[in-house]
Amino acid sequence: MHFSKLRLTGFKSFVDQTELVIQDGLTGIVGPNGCGKSNLLEAIRWVMGENRPTAMRGGGMEDVIFAGAATRTAKNFAEVSLILDNSERLAPKAFNDDDLIEIVRRITRDIGSAFKASGKDVRARDVQMLFADASTGAHSPALVRQGQIAELINAKPQNRRRILEEAAGISGLYQRRHEAELKLKGAETNLVRVDDVLEQLATQLHQLSRQARQAKRYREIMQELIDAEGVLLYRRWKEADETRLKSQKELQECTIKASKSEQAVRELSSLRSDAEAKIPSLREKEAIASSLLQRLEVERDSLGTKEADAKARIETINTRLRQLTLDLDREAELNRDAAETIKSLEWEAAQLEKASEGHDTRVKKAAEQAHEASHNLQEKEAKLSQMTEDVARLAARHQSAERYSQEIEILISRHKSEALAAEASRTEALKAQEKTKDDLNLAEKSFQAAMLQSKEADESLITAEETRNQTQALEVDARAALSSAEGEANAISAEVSALAKILERDTMEGGQVIDRLQVEHGFEKALGAALADDLRSPQVQEDGPSGWISLEELPIEQDLPAGVTPLTHHVSVPEVLNRRISQIGLVDADDGPKLQRLLKPGQRLVSTDGDLWRWDGFRAWSEDAPTATSLRLEQLNRLEELKQLNERANVQLEAAKAAHETLTKRLFDDTQSDRAARDRMKDADSNLSEAQRAQNRAEAELSLAVNLLETSSMTLSRHKKDLEVTETQMVDAKKVLDELANLEDAKAAVEEAKNSVEVHRAAMLSKRALHDEVRREGDERTKRMQEVAKGLSGWNYRLETAEKRNAELIQRQDDNKEQLQNALAEPENLSKRRDEVLLLIKDANNNKNVAQNNLISAESILRDHVEKEREAERSASSLREARARAEAMSEAAHESVDSAAERIVDEMQLSPEELLEKLGKDPEKLPNSEKIEIEVNRLKRQRDSLGAVNLRAEEDMLDVQAEHDNLESEKTDLTEAIKSLRNGIGSLNREGRERLLTAFEEVNNNFSILFKHLFGGGEANLVMVESDDPLEAGLEIMCQPPGKKLSTLSLLSGGEQTLTALALIFAVFLANPAPICVLDEVDAPLDDANVSRFCDMLDEMCRRTNTRFMIITHHAVTMARMDRLFGVTMQEKGVSQLVSVDLKKAEQLVA
Repeated sequence: MHFSKLRLTGFKSFVDQTELVIQDGLTGIVGPNGCGKSNLLEAIRWVMGENRPTAMRGGGMEDVIFAGAATRTAKNFAEVSLILDNSERLAPKAFNDDDLIEIVRRITRDIGSAFKASGKDVRARDVQMLFADASTGAHSPALVRQGQIAELINAKPQNRRRILEEAAGISGLYQRRHEAELKLKGAETNLVRVDDVLEQLATQLHQLSRQARQAKRYREIMQELIDAEGVLLYRRWKEADETRLKSQKELQECTIKASKSEQAVRELSSLRSDAEAKIPSLREKEAIASSLLQRLEVERDSLGTKEADAKARIETINTRLRQLTLDLDREAELNRDAAETIKSLEWEAAQLEKASEGHDTRVKKAAEQAHEASHNLQEKEAKLSQMTEDVARLAARHQSAERYSQEIEILISRHKSEALAAEASRTEALKAQEKTKDDLNLAEKSFQAAMLQSKEADESLITAEETRNQTQALEVDARAALSSAEGEANAISAEVSALAKILERDTMEGGQVIDRLQVEHGFEKALGAALADDLRSPQVQEDGPSGWISLEELPIEQDLPAGVTPLTHHVSVPEVLNRRISQIGLVDADDGPKLQRLLKPGQRLVSTDGDLWRWDGFRAWSEDAPTATSLRLEQLNRLEELKQLNERANVQLEAAKAAHETLTKRLFDDTQSDRAARDRMKDADSNLSEAQRAQNRAEAELSLAVNLLETSSMTLSRHKKDLEVTETQMVDAKKVLDELANLEDAKAAVEEAKNSVEVHRAAMLSKRALHDEVRREGDERTKRMQEVAKGLSGWNYRLETAEKRNAELIQRQDDNKEQLQNALAEPENLSKRRDEVLLLIKDANNNKNVAQNNLISAESILRDHVEKEREAERSASSLREARARAEAMSEAAHESVDSAAERIVDEMQLSPEELLEKLGKDPEKLPNSEKIEIEVNRLKRQRDSLGAVNLRAEEDMLDVQAEHDNLESEKTDLTEAIKSLRNGIGSLNREGRERLLTAFEEVNNNFSILFKHLFGGGEANLVMVESDDPLEAGLEIMCQPPGKKLSTLSLLSGGEQTLTALALIFAVFLANPAPICVLDEVDAPLDDANVSRFCDMLDEMCRRTNTRFMIITHHAVTMARMDRLFGVTMQEKGVSQLVSVDLKKAEQLVA
């Protein structure tokens, strides 16, 4: 493919549609700084798929759109088209239908960018792969922007490896390998996830069978719990209704008492209101008397203050009169001083006027002399500048000619030595070729052995994985059995702890007889009915508190009626209960009434349900008999039973733990075996990779040896030819040096001209100083005359206003004398008024005391009434609070009844009456809510002891089994996909290594040749560092310019680094030429001689490759060597335009 045309519209500074024709050979781009030349390179990179705004020198990708200028509005889009010649049909299949391929990238503000290829929408990745397969692209080293040479010089070895990748043409291969690695990583992650899920599903299948059994038991308990909760709800509703009736009665009594108390409060409130009505008038009289007294006292105080103010005002007026006299004297003195100052300023003004006569003439004459001296100096300096330029050009020509001669001499010596070195290199290449053939045979044998080792390790790993999976399944079963045993043991232990706490709470401080007896299971109610609460009493001494005392057995034996079983057969009691327990018999409930008549004094019969028949005719059915003792006996028996169950559960738990620990240890051992097998597999893979790399290196070295032999022969021929050309150039250089003028004579003439310039400069400075002095004296004289005139004006104005100020001062003096006469009469009048006010204050004080005594008496009567009213109010308030509490209790009782009824409706969907009918129980025979709640809690504990129950266990087990089968199938597919991807990645790696090593040798050879060509000798080569794998290794540049030691690139000078980097770039072209190469001002650091060598190398590249070069330059030598030039101008600020000149056609026209 060939690049034929670049079209831009609205891209950066190219606002109008612009076309750049790209032809064979060298195309130069010239123009002033900042006109937009580099925008052409950025447009090529952008249309190739560059997506980094920083690479476009912008903050965002929309910055590539023309942003407007002084005479142009901003564009809404930017578009770049790149037209490729595909007549040879070398493009990828998706683009290979047409002779011309037009790649278009368009970006619109706030929308983004899109790609098209020959009018069809394509992805950015497709475009990037198109150029990558053509050994170019947005990041190709063939597109060298400003500063990129420095980046290549300072780059790390890993980053420099991309140059080799471009030369090998494996940029697209890297992308495909990366995609395959991502797919492999995803597949391996999915395989791990599938293994985890399969393990979880196996555990679930085992657990679901156990959960199905639990679900059946759960349903049975729930049915009993629903019935018990229904009875509890009805009983609570019944108790709430009884509480409601009681609270209503209390509310009626409180309401009556509160009404009587409120009547008493109203009567006392009326008496208080009458007393309050008398208070305002008395309080008003007292306030009037107090106000009158206060006003008189204030007037008395103000009269004293006014008298003192009058005396102070007299003193102030006297002080003011004295000050006015002093002001009149001071004004007279100032007027005399002003007259003398005016006379002095008038004399000074006359002297200044006299001195300023003839000043303009002196200034004009000095200016003419300074101008004449400056003109003479400029003429001498112009002559000196011309002579200096001529000498500099002559010196440059001498220096250039001498340097050219020296370089040619060095080249002659270098070509001779390089010809000898090429002959020696050719001999070494023949020897290396034979050696690499032997190494290749040895590497192939090592690779076959590594393949066999990898296969054996793979089989060992499969066996270890199968063993570990079997042990893991057994360990999962053991862990489930352990969890079940722990749950059962914890449930029994919790119930034992709860029963022990209940029994401990009900145990009296002195001990109970009930705690010392034992009863068989099922006979607790019988013993409880026979002895009832007597069993809760302790055994005591004869003089102790209430309780059981030890007595001897009855002297007369009383046998129980025939057919009655003694309760002692089922009960073991302490000795203190022998008399009582021996007279108790056990019968069926139906036989009790008949046998009751046969009982002797002290005897009684009981049934297993708790029915009681006493000898004295008393009878108690099991529904009415006390149950607290029976319940405690049942709890004691249950506690003993639970302790036995707890011991058995602990034994089972220990056995399960032992089994689980054994399997855990076995699983650990199997896991270690599996890990060891994996390590062996890893080592086998490593050995296989190492053997593969050795084989690849041997093959690459053999190829390198062949290439080196060919290159050495070509190098020897080329150096002989270069030697002949260089000797001819040496003769021409000496001839040019002899024809140049004498440099020392020209320098002497320049020194003489410099001395003349210094003389004229001194004369000019003297004349200019004289002119400045005359002008400065005139300016100072003018400034002083202005100051004198201003002073005269001020002093004259002061004299004019002096008489007016004197008149004002005399008038103010007369006014103050008149104010003094008025102020002297005021103190006497104020003293008379103060005596009158003192008499009035005495009368007002007597009136205030009388009104105050009357008010105090009335307020005392009011306080008595208020206190009595408060006492009655407190009593009424207390009764109201009692009524409120009764109302709250009544409302709470109503709410409790309603809440209980609503709860029955919510939970049972029945009314209380319907619930009772459904339960089929007698409401009078229902136990209290506490006992019912105990039964409900017992059922809940049984339900909770089951733990979480899966009621859909059977359905879930079927679903899990189906999912397990599907995942097994997916696991098989993933395993095959991973194997295929690994093979593909291995194939890509092998191909990449082969191509990269081949490219390395070719580029290294070309780089060495080009380095010697550009430097006129020396040595340079490329070295792979940091890794043995070529795909992971870095690239280091080792070079030795003529006359210097071998070093890395970073230790060279700036120009040497640039030439070395150019040699590397063009070495890549020779290995894998890119269709286009753009060089942006790469010749800037080079001098004329090196620029010529650079241009020679460009010509050589054009002859040896099909690469089309675009050179952006400011260098005249480079411009002269171009086949055509495009000029970029910016006549409008911010808008670039393109013009072209074909230099070859121009040469033909001139000829």
